[in-house]
Amino acid sequence: MYIAGYSASVLIGISLGLIGGGGSVLTVPVLVYLFHIDALLATSYSLFIVGTTSVVGSISYLRKQLVDAPTVAFFGIPSVMAVLLTRAFILPYIPAEIVELGSFIVTKDMLLLLFFAVLMVVASYSMIRSSQKQASTHRHVNRVSVVFQGILTGLITGLIGAGGGFLIIPALVNLLKIPMKTAIGTSLVIISINSLSGFLFSLRHSPVDWPFLLGIAAIAVLGILIGSYLSTKVDGKKLKPAFGWFILVMGIYILVKEIFIK
Repeated sequence: MYIAGYSASVLIGISLGLIGGGGSVLTVPVLVYLFHIDALLATSYSLFIVGTTSVVGSISYLRKQLVDAPTVAFFGIPSVMAVLLTRAFILPYIPAEIVELGSFIVTKDMLLLLFFAVLMVVASYSMIRSSQKQASTHRHVNRVSVVFQGILTGLITGLIGAGGGFLIIPALVNLLKIPMKTAIGTSLVIISINSLSGFLFSLRHSPVDWPFLLGIAAIAVLGILIGSYLSTKVDGKKLKPAFGWFILVMGIYILVKEIFIK
């Protein structure tokens, strides 16, 4: 299982480097099911792994000036605030046992994983559809929608440790009319800020096995370097639907396992 876990960690980075998102939704399932880490702790670990990997992935986009700095601030500020508020005032106050239905008990860990599974199914739909339009030169910005999208992304990042690239990129392309490559670079910077902010805020609440965490992060970073290289050779948009189907299968597996297989 550990070999499978380390292999999947490479896939997390490759996805982020190749298509700018999607890989982060694999992080918590990999930590929980392959490394047998508590779901709540896995969300904190995921924030570090996704954040560190995204920092490395964003460097090449920054060098190529494919990051829209005003958008990072405009989208990122409400997003970071949502991450911090979620980690401070929502996650700690979710009870250990949510509801009891006969012998079936919905625990906090189960709730997080079920929410994660639903998120994976939603993310897979946008990836399978893969019909994002090219940005136009006319930028009519719906600022309220962008702020709302930033808050939603921050809420998801803070709650379950996913970077939210599958939400950020469509928002940047469709709402802000940013070209796809710039949207990917901008998304990676926003994910970096969100994830690392959330992790730093969680340090006082979660014990950290640094050798393990740094090892997984290093493997994911290797993956994003591979993905960034492949992105110059392969059109990531062509691979996105296939990765979407993989995410869909994983999401359904988690739903079935958590509800029916105990």
